[in-house]
Amino acid sequence: MDSTTTNSKPQQHKPKLPPSPPKLPIIGNLHQLGTHPHRSLRDLSRRYGPTMLLHMGSVPTIVVSSADMAREIKKTHDVTFANKPFMTAAELLFYGRADMAFSPYGHYWRQVRKICVLELLSIKRVQSFKFIREEEVALMIESISRSCLLQLPINLSEILLTLNNNIVSRCAIGRKCEGGGNEHGTDKNFGELSRELMRLLGAFCFRDFFPWLGWVDVVSGLVRRMKKVSRELDSFLDPIIDEHLSRRRQQNDDHKEDFVDLLLRVQTDNILDIKLTRENIKALILNMFIGGTESVSTTIEWVIAELVKNPKVMEKVQEKVRRVVANKSKVDEEDIPHMDYLKSVVKEALRLHAPGPLIPAESSTSTNLNGYHLPAKTRVLINVSAIQTDVKSWENPDDFIPERFLNNPIDFKGQDFEFIPFGAGRRGCPGMSFGIVIVEYVVANLLYWFDWKLPQGEIELDMSEASGMTASKRTPLNLIPKLHFSRF
Repeated sequence: MDSTTTNSKPQQHKPKLPPSPPKLPIIGNLHQLGTHPHRSLRDLSRRYGPTMLLHMGSVPTIVVSSADMAREIKKTHDVTFANKPFMTAAELLFYGRADMAFSPYGHYWRQVRKICVLELLSIKRVQSFKFIREEEVALMIESISRSCLLQLPINLSEILLTLNNNIVSRCAIGRKCEGGGNEHGTDKNFGELSRELMRLLGAFCFRDFFPWLGWVDVVSGLVRRMKKVSRELDSFLDPIIDEHLSRRRQQNDDHKEDFVDLLLRVQTDNILDIKLTRENIKALILNMFIGGTESVSTTIEWVIAELVKNPKVMEKVQEKVRRVVANKSKVDEEDIPHMDYLKSVVKEALRLHAPGPLIPAESSTSTNLNGYHLPAKTRVLINVSAIQTDVKSWENPDDFIPERFLNNPIDFKGQDFEFIPFGAGRRGCPGMSFGIVIVEYVVANLLYWFDWKLPQGEIELDMSEASGMTASKRTPLNLIPKLHFSRF
């Protein structure tokens, strides 16, 4: 009898895995991420393909860089990949991931998203805050107009952050957050706190990639910083909730219902199948502030920066905006639907500078993706930046060409996977309508009222991105405004 036959064993087939760049011991491929992970991963995908396997420390991660694969994950297998990976920063800063952005997919998340979509961020609710947008933008225009008299550069980045913080705070808590020191028992105002929170969300945390090295985050002081910011957030948010509870007890009917009022009404009236705790409410307030302030102001900043860099486009969009407004001497929100080129400019800026260039996800069960076997709890990164600059979908993808969106039905609502700046599927950004209304209205006003130029001596605008997981501008947008129409 042939010995090779008697001793043979059934051959075990290893599951097919995506191609992977060479990795180093222990750290895997972490060293290849660089200071701008979405750009480094885009470069790697051009060599290893639109679906790659990277080892982020001890965590295997699938990186997806094509519209087709994004569609597979966010449409075909949307439920399977509806979870978000665990993040230490989200756990410590968002009250045990009690918010909507980072909470695990399940009954709580579905209930919270339902109230946000149907009540907090509905089209009707967004329209009801029109007067707030108009008042705050008018104050911004007046302030910039005064600066024009000096003919000196202004920090437009700071102005936009303040503007959006004012709009969001009035919508969320019924008043502006003007300084926080004495009133709320914290040394920082909320704008500073939100910036620190964003920095911590983008900080490298050992526990997230090497679970057995979580102690390093303690020794380095990172965990201490997160807990300190969490306490400062408490000292800011608790008085706001107490203030709203007191007003509810007094039954003050003169007050227009804001987001906090709505959340408290949901809590007391048992509108959901879950009981909202105080921590849940605080986490959801944070979602509103961070999503509505940071991402919106950053998007407006990039729109204006791209226009300054491309003066012919600037001239064209200004001419079209001013033609629509005509002799009214005021930009109305009702004008925006007639500003097709402005909308194309905003879309093109979102294509090149997505607010979240990398979308994380995690599979809840094992699945097959494009012929690759992925076990449960596989982490996935959808590289939005790579998808939105893919030569297969976009001609001259690195150039700022708003005309590509004219007479083009492609939109950012999550159905066209070549263009998903706000994500797609169940975990797509629910605040998209709230944010885009602000972006378009603010940009229209900035272009209608002012002409913009670089400070004296600057030949080219710095378009570099800050390091980390977001795509914010590295340096402030300092520009000289010139009043086009007299307001005095």
